[in-house]
Amino acid sequence: MAANPGFPLVLDVRGWPVLVIGGDEEASEKSQRLLESGARVTVISPTLNEPLRLLTASGKIIHRGRHFRETDLEPAILVLNTIRGDRDFAQMLSAKAREKRVLLWSVDYPEACSVTMPAVAAVGHVRVAISTSGVVPALSGFMKEDLERILDAEFIDFVEWLGQLREQAKMNEPDAEKRRVLLRDALDGFRFLGKVQYPKVWLERRAEPVAIKQPDTGE
Repeated sequence: MAANPGFPLVLDVRGWPVLVIGGDEEASEKSQRLLESGARVTVISPTLNEPLRLLTASGKIIHRGRHFRETDLEPAILVLNTIRGDRDFAQMLSAKAREKRVLLWSVDYPEACSVTMPAVAAVGHVRVAISTSGVVPALSGFMKEDLERILDAEFIDFVEWLGQLREQAKMNEPDAEKRRVLLRDALDGFRFLGKVQYPKVWLERRAEPVAIKQPDTGE
């Protein structure tokens, strides 16, 4: 399947019903992220892991202790399928979701998805989404971890200060262009600098001599 960069955007799910299928670690991680985004989460699974049981007991999510039914799609705007190793189910779900015009993400089956889930580095108010267009998802995870180490506590304070400065400018300066100049001046000198450290196996591969193809003389 050819790589598909898609059309990046951020979906506002506050107050909207979202369906999570599955009850393991992947489902609990996605459910927690959805709750942090303000979604109304329903989990469909005969069994739940401990974090999901706690979320159910606290009333933060709704749990349907059974397998998926087509009618479960009716209220949802987004479905996250966290069940691994069942391609037939993922493909069936894809067909039903398209029929109902519901957005769908299925773990491990990009061909069955209508949306992708990039790795997200979350640092204070900042979110950096990282995608390799499905070519090598593991790389996104490595980059996320490094970004969250680089963007430290001072960076969080800096962003908070910029936000306060912007709010003050909106209250005290009616001229929009002057507000933009103020914020640009506040950011003057900010640079996000970094250096990529490549693994040994790649450096060795890159150092290999390139074979030169000899022209065909026809002899």
